[in-house]
Amino acid sequence: MAIKFRKIARPSTIPFLAAIVANVAGIPAHAGEQIFDELRFGASASIQGGHEHEDGIFPEATVFFDPFGQGAAIGWKQQLARPRVNIGTSIGTSGEATQVFAGLSWTVNFNEKLFAEAGFGGLWHNGELEGNTDGPNLGCRFLFREYLGAGYRFDQHWNVIAQVAHASHANLCDGPNNGMTRAGIQIGYKF
Repeated sequence: MAIKFRKIARPSTIPFLAAIVANVAGIPAHAGEQIFDELRFGASASIQGGHEHEDGIFPEATVFFDPFGQGAAIGWKQQLARPRVNIGTSIGTSGEATQVFAGLSWTVNFNEKLFAEAGFGGLWHNGELEGNTDGPNLGCRFLFREYLGAGYRFDQHWNVIAQVAHASHANLCDGPNNGMTRAGIQIGYKF
């Protein structure tokens, strides 16, 4: 039984869900600590050409954790030595693949406003493995995922980031390896 995204996430539910997550994120895990470091919502679209192109827009949500203390890092060397952990999803619409991903993210601040980010990890998807004539053939369910982004901070809490994310199996499993490449924008709230 397929559940349609439109029935689950109406536009009016997004602010409601964001408010719930913001309240839960403020609950301390230990005295003086928060569970989440940052929450991002946004959307992406496929930037692949030909039959590998995915139709539709992909709503996205990512949660970041800071177990290594990147927020306290001074200078780019410490920032690179202290990645954050991320967990998220890119929801398939128009019959395309949904992704659930996790990995590490590295952020370098150029100044108080501008930053760059890179990430590496893995994902699970429900897309076509082979024989797809209207989208990518992905070969296996678990793929590597990497992304690059450039961002701007409005203040100590709010930011925006444009990013490109790619997923493929790097020819480590049998079957085709068209991969998925999506670009998009996310709005972030840092707690």
